[in-house]
Amino acid sequence: MNEHDSIDYTLKVKELNDNRSAKNGRKPLAFIHTYGCQQNVSDSEHIAGLLSQMGFEFTDDVKKADLALYNTCAVREHAEQRVFGNIGALKGIKDRNPDMIIAVCGCMTQQKQVAEKFKRSYPYVDLVFGTHALPKLPEMLYNVMTKGRVFELGGEDVVTEGIPVRRDSKFKAWLPVMYGCNNFCTYCIVPYVRGRERSRTTEAIMDEAKKLVADGAREITLLGQNVNSYGKDLGGTINFSQLLRKINAIEGDFLIRFMTSHPKDATSELFDTMAECEKVAKHLHLPFQSGSNRILKLMNRRYTKEKYLSLIQEVKEKVPGISLTSDVIVGFPGETYEDFCETLDVVRQVEFDNLFTFIYSKREGTPAAKMEDPVTHEEKTKWMAELLAVQEEISARNMAKRVGRTERVLCENVKDGTVFGRTNENLVVRFDGDESLLGKFVNVKITRSDRSALFGELQNI
Repeated sequence: MNEHDSIDYTLKVKELNDNRSAKNGRKPLAFIHTYGCQQNVSDSEHIAGLLSQMGFEFTDDVKKADLALYNTCAVREHAEQRVFGNIGALKGIKDRNPDMIIAVCGCMTQQKQVAEKFKRSYPYVDLVFGTHALPKLPEMLYNVMTKGRVFELGGEDVVTEGIPVRRDSKFKAWLPVMYGCNNFCTYCIVPYVRGRERSRTTEAIMDEAKKLVADGAREITLLGQNVNSYGKDLGGTINFSQLLRKINAIEGDFLIRFMTSHPKDATSELFDTMAECEKVAKHLHLPFQSGSNRILKLMNRRYTKEKYLSLIQEVKEKVPGISLTSDVIVGFPGETYEDFCETLDVVRQVEFDNLFTFIYSKREGTPAAKMEDPVTHEEKTKWMAELLAVQEEISARNMAKRVGRTERVLCENVKDGTVFGRTNENLVVRFDGDESLLGKFVNVKITRSDRSALFGELQNI
């Protein structure tokens, strides 16, 4: 499909919607619900951009929607079950509104068995499409509106530029720099549903970054399944550290964040860049998943506990005060309590500010799904509780160290007279204020803390 085809189908859907609007006296409403990672959130913003061009307005109430779209995640079983439950609940709504279009997209639908389940067991779902088919949304939607059900699960590992975007925030922006993953961790479905690594051109990224800053963005988060791999498929002309320096050189007052990083590709050059670039946030999310070398090998993570700890030591030395967060899987197939204790040891040595912890979730189609898994879920739950207790103590201690400091905070949200913001190090700060502060950097004197947030007083702006 070329650009002109996309434009033609956009106009065709808009014409259909305009005709309906003339009859109904209102524009059609779209409801979008997003599961999973920040890449999915970014994809949904592009979906919203396309739908807006096609004449849709938006609602947060699915019962009012003419189009209900669910952008799904396949990383854990629990997320998939929530999707099936929510889609099942739509049947009664569609019975009352037969013209309602129900669409499901994202990582779940890229799995053949899931797509077949939607086709077989959810006949009221009108449109199912995978991660590679997003650019074809206008054509798919036109066919649904004129012909009937559409299932589009194919597509090539390519980068499509020029898709419009309707951003959720005026001052915070997601900026994808690459798509896909080549790592094939044995527990992870992402390489199978997102495809191989493919980088956007530096020119496209820089053009978008400059426009974001010009439009008032105060925080730009660079996205990729493994951002450290950026540029490897571009012939060695640029790497991720060099890209960070280019964006850092854009004039303006804004922060640069990035995720997610893989330890095997985290380099001294990256840490030097973080230390030397004033706009790059002093926060690193570096998943280690397990502290056991035996389990790391079974996971196909391609680093050791010792290598990971050496990376942490280096980045702490080069970027004093850096905030560190990570991902941990508890109960990988074959993990013993002794292996788990190695994970606890990493947590205690590093002293992360926060951890994102998960009990292993079996994903059909991955090598780990075929491994023996003798430890009960009950036992894994006990391990998880022990890990959380250790991390909560560390988090509380780390946060308490910041009491008495004055932090520069980006104001993100306000509720009942309390402003919620984040520091350069990505720590949550709460203080009294109003909506006039949203999107601004302010100084906040930290007066107290708990394990998950800092509390303070606004200083003179």
